[in-house]
Amino acid sequence: MNDSNSLHAGAADAAPSLSTVDAHVYPRGGLDVLSREEVARLRDASGGIKDLLRRCALAVLTSGSASDDPRAAQELYPHFGIEVLQQDRGLRIELRNAPAMAFVDGQIIRGVAELLFAVVRDLAFTAIELAHDDDLESSSGITDAVFRLLRNARVLHPADPNLVVCWGGHSIGREEYLYTKQVGYELGLRGLDICTGCGPGAMKGPMKGATIAHAKQRTRRSRYIGITEPGIIAAESPNPIVNHLVIMPDIEKRLEAFVRMAHGIIVFPGGVGTAEEILYLLGILLREENAGRRFPVILTGPTGAAAYFEQIDRFIRLTLGEEAATRYEIIVDDPEAVARRMQAGIRKVREQRIAQKDSFFFNWAMHVPLAFQQPFAPTHEAMAALDLHHGRKSHELAADLRRAFSGIVAGNVKEDGMRRIEQFGPFEIHGDPDIMQALDGLLRAFVEQRRMKIAGDYRPCYRVVT
Repeated sequence: MNDSNSLHAGAADAAPSLSTVDAHVYPRGGLDVLSREEVARLRDASGGIKDLLRRCALAVLTSGSASDDPRAAQELYPHFGIEVLQQDRGLRIELRNAPAMAFVDGQIIRGVAELLFAVVRDLAFTAIELAHDDDLESSSGITDAVFRLLRNARVLHPADPNLVVCWGGHSIGREEYLYTKQVGYELGLRGLDICTGCGPGAMKGPMKGATIAHAKQRTRRSRYIGITEPGIIAAESPNPIVNHLVIMPDIEKRLEAFVRMAHGIIVFPGGVGTAEEILYLLGILLREENAGRRFPVILTGPTGAAAYFEQIDRFIRLTLGEEAATRYEIIVDDPEAVARRMQAGIRKVREQRIAQKDSFFFNWAMHVPLAFQQPFAPTHEAMAALDLHHGRKSHELAADLRRAFSGIVAGNVKEDGMRRIEQFGPFEIHGDPDIMQALDGLLRAFVEQRRMKIAGDYRPCYRVVT
């Protein structure tokens, strides 16, 4: 589904920056071998998920956008429309008033077309295969769904372990961005592929650095995987380097996909979304069932980010305990050391997978408890009910802390969350005084360092209550 396409270009609007194109696109690959019944089901499903399909498609057609306002593209292109039509040969995707930036000389840019096909593919799979799946209430059933989504997206490759997941903020400074590029370059020189959340900032930098290194090493089949979800793709549209896009149904399945696919994880400076990812990962690694799992985790950034990681480290030790700090390593301002340590860690991952007869392409042996898999709807009631108190098991507290950060992400950049904040005011977060004080300090630092939003003044969507 990632080959060529056919299109007809229509007239553009008067304003060059907002010119639009009408086109019809024929995907090749996975979607044009659907049966007639499946095509009909997709067509019917697309009526029920029409707005979701439109928002995700518009996000990829504006790939590379610097805005993190999920409503910006919809306001710029209010007349954009997409329709999935049935033909005997398969599918035809009709685009109306599509952003002209996705086309060159009347032809859709091939990379953009691939991302568009990925949107239809993943939303189709969710609507057709998962909509009536009765096993999504069990932990094993959810993991199997994550596997099937990734397999359907053709990103599970039975090759030697070499995939590094890179987490970090979409809103970072120039120094930090250049550092992520340098780390990506060192990883690429060592034959390692990159997977990120697919957006700008720390999600783009490692991929950009790795492209140069892969070119130097004459690596022919480099993978730059972007894993996102419908609620966030409009705020973090895919960067142009992503050559494998996967849209998971929700943030929990997205996070599990990262952990199941990764052979190691590097964390760059970021905001609440990055903190959510760290807490999710540590909550899983702190489970007794995962005590012996080889899984290298490195937190890294330039010299200017040293204070950021010290604050993150203090918060983790206070909330999750000293054991949590043993599951990661902090390396400051040394991209080469980061790459060497990650490469060494992945070698140990390979050895363990062979010894335990686990697959290289999907980490089946990692235990992910149901509390980390069930979708969390960040309503005001749910946020206020989070149990952020000492005396709980560390992985249980990590699960609720993760939900707290997830709610703030929703209030910052997800359309549903932003509407709730506009209607009912900020979320309230309750807990033990020392945890609330540390949480408030961490969030205030994110605001002061402009890690919450790319542009504009940030208005907090939360209130910490002791």
